[in-house]
Amino acid sequence: MSILAWIILGLIAGFIGSKVVNHTGEGVFMDIVLGIVGAVVGGWLFSTFGASPVSGVNIYSIFVAAIGAILVLVVYHAIVRRTA
Repeated sequence: MSILAWIILGLIAGFIGSKVVNHTGEGVFMDIVLGIVGAVVGGWLFSTFGASPVSGVNIYSIFVAAIGAILVLVVYHAIVRRTA
């Protein structure tokens, strides 16, 4: 995937993950970063369990990336709340 595709996928997945976890966005930049990290984490998890990883900007990849972004956001909020 190209850099632009990763950014678009990260933005979509980060936005969906932010809405699911805390009902507000983290901001455009944080949504993109957490979404890209979530896409990598989700792709790794899905490939570990035998499913297809992220393959492009399509519905399945958005689903995989959103699941990963939700996991990353839960961990992110647990860490931020402990240090604050």
